[in-house]
Amino acid sequence: MPTLQRIHIKGFKSIKELDLELRPMNVLIGANGAGKSNFVAFFKMLREMAAHKFQQHVGRAGFAQTLLHYGPKTTTEIEFLLEFREGELQIAYAARLIPSPGDNLVFSGEKINDTFPIASPLPMPQWNGSAVTRETDIFEGFRNHIPGLRGLLGGSLRDIHVYQFHDTTPTSRLMQHGYIGDNKALLHDAGNLAAFLYRLKTENKPVYRRIVATIRQVAPFFDDFVLDPTPQRDVMLNWRDKGSDQIFGPHQLSDGTLRAMALISLLLQPEDELPGLLIVDEPELGLHPYAVEVIAALFKMAALHTQVILCTQSPLLLDHFDPSDVIVVEREGAASTFRRLGEDELETWLERYSLGEIWQKNVIGGGPH
Repeated sequence: MPTLQRIHIKGFKSIKELDLELRPMNVLIGANGAGKSNFVAFFKMLREMAAHKFQQHVGRAGFAQTLLHYGPKTTTEIEFLLEFREGELQIAYAARLIPSPGDNLVFSGEKINDTFPIASPLPMPQWNGSAVTRETDIFEGFRNHIPGLRGLLGGSLRDIHVYQFHDTTPTSRLMQHGYIGDNKALLHDAGNLAAFLYRLKTENKPVYRRIVATIRQVAPFFDDFVLDPTPQRDVMLNWRDKGSDQIFGPHQLSDGTLRAMALISLLLQPEDELPGLLIVDEPELGLHPYAVEVIAALFKMAALHTQVILCTQSPLLLDHFDPSDVIVVEREGAASTFRRLGEDELETWLERYSLGEIWQKNVIGGGPH
């Protein structure tokens, strides 16, 4: 799949205007309310568009008044431009969304460029023509383009996966029995973790063993999972303690251990099964400092095979990345700003401090709260 090289957004939530280069590893830092979650929300919207669930997503997100920057009285449209790269070729897709009766959003324009050699960043297109007054397939306007290009772009958008492993409450899906056949890809909340691990255990034992061995690094008491399907073909995230035959359930694990298990399983899955764009929100939540170190190393390894976006408020996690990986998110008035750190701008500071310490000193902005 092509990789997302650049993203240009106008009028989405707190993002009044954004023009950002993306790299294999992208670490977003910023205070609460700066706009990191809104950046992630944009990618969720893209994925739902490509899955033909756009209007359902708009409704769940709070309709057009919530998605437009400060509402439809202030912002009349959302525009975006995506530049993908595959080898030495580039694919660009742009769209414009406007509010419609009923507080929905509809497409009023789409443009696509055929593959062409890498050049300077493209400008946002000038729109013309009448608005589309009904919901359209995201690729409705591409009928005169080659089907292979349309499919390639659609596959890239569908291969965006956003993960947040925050919910470890007793009623979360992670704590429940789940259908063993729901195992192809890890769900956004790790609700099918038991089924996902069962598939790896039965179909790819080396990967499964690597996951178990890594979990033992952060949870020394852990021996192995006990993933025995019920007669109803359900499976639960049961496990066994070292030196004991007693079987425990997921409710007998700490929140941090459960999240570490989900993260390790996500990042150590077979390389050819990793999403094309992997987005994880606050992976450090509840983790021991050593577990943060292990998880950071796994993210860096995953970025060799896929594109990664992390949102974090952890100086400790930040210590494990390069300054050029970091995007500082801040709120200036009513708008979120996004700035990638330069290669050399912290050279002198890094002689005495770690990157996380520099962030805590508010040298680079986006101070952690």
